[in-house]
Parts: sequence; structure tokens; C-alpha cells
Amino acid sequence: MLQSIEGIYRDGTIELLEIPSEVKESRVIITFLNENGEKKSTNEGISLAELGISKEEAANLRASFATFAEDWERPEMDIYDQL
Repeated sequence: MLQSIEGIYRDGTIELLEIPSEVKESRVIITFLNENGEKKSTNEGISLAELGISKEEAANLRASFATFAEDWERPEMDIYDQL
């Protein structure tokens, strides 16, 4: 089961803002949010230039993924937006 807990990273340590339920020991994945401490809205997009992706490469990626668009846009796939 995946469980997300908000926390604050400061000087090499992470302070959890709540105690995870029913977890005594577990591996974790840490995701750092933008400088303001807020997640970017999916409507804001991603800076491809910051990721080293050119406009031509982005166009090729978009064309490659176009075949999956119908599946991704199905309402039942919205559950993955919450992960």
C-alpha cells in the first residue's frame, strides 16, 4: 500500500508533519517540491528546456505517445493523478 506523508526537509533531515499509520519500517521515496514548497499544477506544465529536451525532441516524444492518449484520458485513469 502506498501512503503519502507531508514533511519538511531542513539541513539534511526530514521532519514528518504526521506519523504514518500502520508503518513500523519501510523504504521511502522523497520528492522535492518547487522552491515555494508547492506542487506545480499539471496545468502549469513542465519546463522542457530545464530538462534538456529540445523542441524537436519534445515533438518526437509527443508523436510517440499519441497512440496512448486515448487510454490516458479515460476517466478511470484519474486515480493515478492522486499518487
